[in-house]
Parts: sequence; C-alpha cells; structure tokens
Amino acid sequence: MDAPLTLPSPAKLNRMLHIVGRREDGYHSLQTLFQFIDLCDHLSFTPRNDGEIHLTSEVKGVRHDDNLVVRAARLLQRHSGTHLGVTLAIDKQLPMGGGLGGGSSNAATVLVGLNNLWQLNLPLDELAHLGLELGADVPVFVHGHSAWAEGVGEQLTAVTLDTPWFVIIHPGISVSTPGVFQDPQLTRDSRPITMARALQGGASKWRNDCEAVVKERYPPIAEALFWLAQHAPSRLTGTGACLFAGFETQQAAQAIAQLAGQRWPTWVARGLNTSPLHDALGYY
Repeated sequence: MDAPLTLPSPAKLNRMLHIVGRREDGYHSLQTLFQFIDLCDHLSFTPRNDGEIHLTSEVKGVRHDDNLVVRAARLLQRHSGTHLGVTLAIDKQLPMGGGLGGGSSNAATVLVGLNNLWQLNLPLDELAHLGLELGADVPVFVHGHSAWAEGVGEQLTAVTLDTPWFVIIHPGISVSTPGVFQDPQLTRDSRPITMARALQGGASKWRNDCEAVVKERYPPIAEALFWLAQHAPSRLTGTGACLFAGFETQQAAQAIAQLAGQRWPTWVARGLNTSPLHDALGYY
C-alpha cells in the first residue's frame, strides 16, 4: 500500500469528427471515433494516510487546486468516502491544447489509478460517470477502449479499428476550442450516420467538421495540413492544433516524421485499441 505506482496516461486521436447539432445548453452533439495511441504522459502516485492531495508538478498558468488531476483525486475521494490521500507527479510529454486529450487522459488516469491504489474496486462505468463532471473526453479514457462516441462524446460503444503508424505534427500554436465551436462558419448540421456506416466507410471517407474553421482561423495549421497531405491523407484531431496521417509501416511513418521534424514538433505513434493504462492494470 505504501509503494509508489507509476502509470501511463495515453493520448487519443479523433479518427473522424462530425458535428450533428447544437444543444439547448450550448454544447454540440457529436459523432466521433476515438482511438488511443502509444504516446503517453506518465503519472506517479505515492499513497498518503493523512487524506491530503498534493501535486508536485507545476503546470504554468494553472493553480494547484484547479489542475484536473487534483480535482479528479478530490472528486474520487469525496465520492468514495476514503480517508486516504496521495502525492501526484506528472511526467508531461503530450502538448497542452493539442487536441490529443492530455488533460482528460491525466484526469482519467488519476480516477482509474487511485481506484486501484486505494483499493476502492469501483466499476469503470461508475468512474466514467464521475469523470464526465471533469470533461466530456474523460469517460473514453476511463473505459480504455477505442470507441464510437455520440452526445458530447460520452455515449460510448467499444469498436475495433485498424492500427496504423501515425505521424503527428504540432504546428506550435494553441487553438481556442470555445472559439472554434462559437465560430458562425462552423458546420453544425452534418447528417447523423450509424456507427456501422462510419466503420464501413473506412479512413478514406472520414473527416473532421472542425477542420475548415480551424484552417481559416489558424494559417500555420492550414500550412502543416497541406504539407502532410502531400504524403498521406491527413486530418485534424479534435479542434487541433495537432494533425495526423496514418502509414502502414513504422519505417514509412518515420521517414515522413524526419522530414516534418525539420519544421514542427513531430511524433510517430502506433494506433491502439486498448489503453496502455488498462493494459498496465490488467483490465483487458
């Protein structure tokens, strides 16, 4: 119980993203395919018996008590009634605000990791419901499987996707997600499709409805997308700023990444159908 625990906190890609409506509460109704990749932050957990929650890793511009990982730990603590605490540390590799879901993934890793460390034995469905209080993307990271998602992204159906090697580029700027979703030019009326139809269409038919607005608002993203599209079909993930293209082999992906890396921060990552977090804890 006293031993530290270190767990991966993986990134995700939105392989496709359709916006099918706007809800009365101002949120948008989505249809998307989430896939994990083997690009990860790592979180370390050291249990405490005094009930205190401490994060030793500072995030610039974010107060300690406002950090999602602290909020996640306190939320689970209140929900479960445990008197245990934890000291947390983050080895941050995922770019903030890149559309890779790093903050949501970190929050989910805290919920799942502390459920294990504190021996609470809560089911993943219960943890995912809690996670929705922290962000719409948290539940998919809690469940830990590639998924077809609807609603605001919380209505999940596990799917099995192909697992290419992805080249992921960050154009070096931050995107305002609220700004994108408030843009009057954003497509909000894509015709809903079934999960079966989306999967049958395959990657060559997938698109991201945010992409046109993001390219217009952020020319450096448009430039990077144009460059990557010369080498393979390319797409934005979420509202960006990261973009990606899939390749059949690691060698092919690394060749393009080497070229892209001369201009932008670039990674090569493998597509996964189960989260490295859940693999580490023996869920799948």
